[in-house]
Amino acid sequence: MRFDIFTLFPEMMRGPLDASIIARARERGQVEIALHNPRDATTDRHHIVDDYPYGGGAGMVMKPEPLFAAVEAVYQGGPIILMSPQGRVFTQAIARELAREPRMTLLCGHYEGVDERVREHLATDELSIGDFVLTGGELAALVIVDAVARLLPGVLAPGSTEEESHTAGLLEYPQYTRPVEFRGWRVPDILLSGNHAAIARWRRREALRRTRDRRPDLLARADLSPLDRQLLAELEGESEGA
Repeated sequence: MRFDIFTLFPEMMRGPLDASIIARARERGQVEIALHNPRDATTDRHHIVDDYPYGGGAGMVMKPEPLFAAVEAVYQGGPIILMSPQGRVFTQAIARELAREPRMTLLCGHYEGVDERVREHLATDELSIGDFVLTGGELAALVIVDAVARLLPGVLAPGSTEEESHTAGLLEYPQYTRPVEFRGWRVPDILLSGNHAAIARWRRREALRRTRDRRPDLLARADLSPLDRQLLAELEGESEGA
């Protein structure tokens, strides 16, 4: 997959993109990431990319000409996504949807945002990473690159993403590793039993418990099996008997 990221501050992006799993995926050729500065597409000697808003108001607005020119110079297909607090909220389902694309373009707004003509006539989608406002779209773009890239074949070890939080509509079950006991807190005995069927049942039960307690909105939308409903009934029984 290729990501083309348009940002006025490419230096903000390089550290995270040159480290850890994303860096290894780039080295192996599984992910290609190109950073583009719209200033390079300007035609005036001062490389102006923003101006005062028509109608007055605080702040500056990113001009349409540099963004259109910069994108059109390299665009070869795929979604053009504007990072925006007004966009649809990014989810794991959207990450899986985007992971099927061969390439995508990410537009990072800044200041008071971008000229509306960018939103209407250049971007094909708008995404937000939550109901809050950042100083620019760079951090949001990094979140999307990370969430999507890790779903690509071979980027992570096989099976790594199958039971994660949000993958199947629930939060993930608790994870433990060595030592068996730390400061008096033991790993649950079931995980040491070697009984894989019992462990799978415990994990599903704990995933349901965690989702019920922390994100009941997810549980309300989850596609629950008969076993899930039985496990939830057991959990309710525990609560009533406590």
